[in-house]
Amino acid sequence: MDIKSLTLPELTDYIVGKGYPKFRAKQIYEWCHVKLVRSVDEMTNLPATLRDDIRDEFTVVSASDRFESQVDGTIKYVFCLEDGNVIESVFMPYKHGNSVCISSQAGCRMGCSFCASTLLGLSRNLKASEMLDQIYYIEKDTDERVSNVVVMGTGEPLDNYDNLCSFIRILSDPNGLNISQRNITVSSCGLVPEIKRLADEHFSITFALSLHAAVDEKRQKLMPIAKKYSISEVLDACRYYFNQTGRRITFEYSLVAGENDSVDDANKLSDLLRGFPCHVNLIPVNQIKERNYKRSDRNRVARFKEHLEKHGINATVRRSMGKDIDAACGQLRKAYIEMKQS
Repeated sequence: MDIKSLTLPELTDYIVGKGYPKFRAKQIYEWCHVKLVRSVDEMTNLPATLRDDIRDEFTVVSASDRFESQVDGTIKYVFCLEDGNVIESVFMPYKHGNSVCISSQAGCRMGCSFCASTLLGLSRNLKASEMLDQIYYIEKDTDERVSNVVVMGTGEPLDNYDNLCSFIRILSDPNGLNISQRNITVSSCGLVPEIKRLADEHFSITFALSLHAAVDEKRQKLMPIAKKYSISEVLDACRYYFNQTGRRITFEYSLVAGENDSVDDANKLSDLLRGFPCHVNLIPVNQIKERNYKRSDRNRVARFKEHLEKHGINATVRRSMGKDIDAACGQLRKAYIEMKQS
């Protein structure tokens, strides 16, 4: 049992089942998700017997390394889990509020060819508590309120579906940290059945689909999952998501020099998305030494964006954060693991 991964109703049933009064569950929940305690011993209004009962059911995730950018204040965290697995998170300060990008798995099995997260494969899914604790630790460490959360770090969130949903419910619970679901973004490479399941949850989150190409042949080269689900199937799932939730889809498009950044690529993307209630987030790809891909230069990025907008597609270019601390997804985790193994 992992009490920090339980919603309040689940925790209440569990605590009552152990023979304690119902109100004790609310106290524990508040200690975990409002006061963000790091130890059962800090739960001072609980009787000693109850603290002893839940001691082995309360886990915390702690950072083993912290790297702060001298350029923009971005902070990259390496977290070592209880079983020795390693994950990473990023704190990004913006004028409109602080964002945290978290991991949903220790590693990834999706195999996207431009991403460092997948190079070491998948070790395991993260529990809801391990996802939450990345945010909780960062809030305590920075003494800053986190207003936006992006599930876009290491891992494919929809490949960890049940824990992801518990995470969203607890994070947005008014009895907890109470981060608005509208300020939570979940990014996926396109697991069609899970996109439809997520739509049926009727969350108010932002769903982001990693598209990266407008034709199947190019997308399959960049993303192995595209061999299982065609662009047509993925877009049908996204339409279903919009129809169920009313929430506009974000399409992420990593620009790789010479691969998917031509005017023709922009025109095909415009044709594909015309009339779709969406926003395109253009991301000049982060270079990793294991791949030959290079990021598109500024002129090609600007020209790509211009062509989308000329065809009525809303587009922005993601600002690159933490360049001096390997803030791109998966880079620091991989370097840390390799250092420990050497």
